[in-house]
Amino acid sequence: MKFAGIDLSEPRIMGVINVSPESFYKGSVRNDGEGLIETAVKMVEEGAAFIDIGTKSTAPYLKTQIPVEEEVRRAVWAVKAIRDHVDVPISIDTTSAKVAEEALKAGADIIKDVTGLKGDPDMAKVARDYGAPVIVCAHGEVNDFSDPVHTVIDLLQESLVIAGEHGIEELAVDPAIGFLRPEWPPWYEWDSKILANLNALKILGRPILIGVSRKSFIGAITGRKDPAERLPGSLSATAIAVFNGAHIVRTHDVKETLDVVKMAAFMRRFRP
Repeated sequence: MKFAGIDLSEPRIMGVINVSPESFYKGSVRNDGEGLIETAVKMVEEGAAFIDIGTKSTAPYLKTQIPVEEEVRRAVWAVKAIRDHVDVPISIDTTSAKVAEEALKAGADIIKDVTGLKGDPDMAKVARDYGAPVIVCAHGEVNDFSDPVHTVIDLLQESLVIAGEHGIEELAVDPAIGFLRPEWPPWYEWDSKILANLNALKILGRPILIGVSRKSFIGAITGRKDPAERLPGSLSATAIAVFNGAHIVRTHDVKETLDVVKMAAFMRRFRP
């Protein structure tokens, strides 16, 4: 299995860099060109097979709206800054087709859409026109929260149908840890059930991408309110995700995550 030309016979790491000051984890934010390039190069040296650029926070519990012109400016600046310095696919994390298109023009390779192609009606068209691989996240209206795993599969299947209708062939699926936040069960239970049963997503026949790095469900379980204190919890959740079938792990902490991924991937070979 491959994604964006990267062999996924072993799990791979996607390093996250945000150029959005409003991001929930301030330690991931880079606002100067030198720091941005240095971080991207270091992540690749430490083992990242992809770099993901976040231009606007997508945390569902924060007020993060910014003008699309500002998001375009951030995206183009960031992609252009690192494109000649890293020889790995660059993902642009956006819900805007305009931002995605301008980032692809600037040298990005992948679109990551937390709305799963259901937000901006032009997103699927942009992906098709540029031949860009897409990461679709579970997104949509949920009326019954009693079955997290099958709900996520259904939401992702809807995105795969949209992609198929537009001739988009290369996709990865993301269960959107932290985004579906029911009042009951508590969102941290919802997310935990997804991770514990991640293997079920293999029915979709696509690479599984997981993003748990420093997220709020880890804080809820461990009592660590500050994202800066959630690295151990993130590594634990990463090990569980990889053991249960994740192909790509999206993380702020490449070096620390690499050994965790290697250990969990090695041990899952011996699952019955």
